[in-house]
Amino acid sequence: MNTEPPVSKFEGLEALSRALADQIAASLRTAIAARRLASLVVSGGKSPTRLFELLRAEELDWSSVCVALADERWVDPSDPGSNEKLLRDVLLQGPAAAARFQGLKNGAPTPDMGAVSAWETFARVPRPFDAVVLGMGDDGHTASLFPGSPNLPNALDPAAAAGCVGMRAPVAPRPRLSLNLSALLDSRRIVLLITGDAKWRTYLAAGAPGPAQQMPVRAVLRQTRTPVEVMWSP
Repeated sequence: MNTEPPVSKFEGLEALSRALADQIAASLRTAIAARRLASLVVSGGKSPTRLFELLRAEELDWSSVCVALADERWVDPSDPGSNEKLLRDVLLQGPAAAARFQGLKNGAPTPDMGAVSAWETFARVPRPFDAVVLGMGDDGHTASLFPGSPNLPNALDPAAAAGCVGMRAPVAPRPRLSLNLSALLDSRRIVLLITGDAKWRTYLAAGAPGPAQQMPVRAVLRQTRTPVEVMWSP
């Protein structure tokens, strides 16, 4: 039987980001102590920026941490819209620059053509991931699993092999690459980080009956394979 994930509410983004940074750091330390290598998968966007700033200051053996992206815009890594650029500019600074980073963008002309090569880079990232941090759009997308994208049914298929899939966003830059549902769920813990009243209303709508393809975040929230926690601030 599906149960709603626990929700933690915070007074503001600063408190949320601090709590999550401490939790992630603790998970990574535990993984390093147990397996000598830890893995963290994150999405881009504005909401996790403060989290990245706080996380990079955590005392960790960053050289034993693999950092990877849940999704990416199909743009050059130097492009302002690149998630890889965000991570390099904000998270992978100071001691955290020693982390083993895996970008998704490669030289293929399209995300569909680059998906296999992108997933091959995850052979160097320990799985199950120790933590996955996802966001959510006002349309109910998470990672780059967008409603209406041609590849969405395959991406949300729980029986599909873990991998990357080419996706199409409703706004520019439209071509995207995303981990599919099976890959996202290959984690010890998933955190859905959301901020603002509009996102809270979207989250409540996602909890109502309806198809996952209409609001792809439902596929993450409804599954029982991997623990999910929702963290929200105004």
